[in-house]
Amino acid sequence: MSKANLLDRRSVVSSLLKDRKGTIAVGGLGASTYDIAAAGDHDRNLYLWGAMGGAVMIGLGIALAQPKLPVVVVTGDGEMLMGMGSLATVGLQKPGNLSIVVLDNEAYGETGGQVSHTAAAADLVGVARACGISDARAMTTLAEVAAFASTLQDVSSGPRFANVKIDAANLERVLSSRDGTFIVNRIRGSLGFKPI
Repeated sequence: MSKANLLDRRSVVSSLLKDRKGTIAVGGLGASTYDIAAAGDHDRNLYLWGAMGGAVMIGLGIALAQPKLPVVVVTGDGEMLMGMGSLATVGLQKPGNLSIVVLDNEAYGETGGQVSHTAAAADLVGVARACGISDARAMTTLAEVAAFASTLQDVSSGPRFANVKIDAANLERVLSSRDGTFIVNRIRGSLGFKPI
């Protein structure tokens, strides 16, 4: 695919979260967290601007604890490569309410833009399938993203995995709050739990 035809990351995330209803959205390291915030701050956004490699496992924990709620993890290719073993655990646990979206710009954007392994050899969709996530797909168009977004409310057919090829634009950082306790307590409150 031509670099000129790659998708805009903010358009992808905005499309994913457009009709989110009660979905819990977990953002991975850096840019994917800023993309979720740019799509609209929400009391069910869990921003992880510095937990590299942990987004999928945190999303899995939430999905297992709240099986009637849709959970979507939005992360980057660098973080997914670092936490690739988490896909094996997701494949074993098979949470029907979990969707994982990798924004793949083929670069380690948070550390200087070095070329990531997905630019040459690493096939994250193949890895997800090999780990037991049968609904794993590569996406290169906004129509595919919109179709995938329509499945996020289904809490029984997951887990789902999507690798979306995006451009490598370095966009403005958008974040509503860096206060982790506030963010966690806001999500807990939206679910009817007391603050920690």
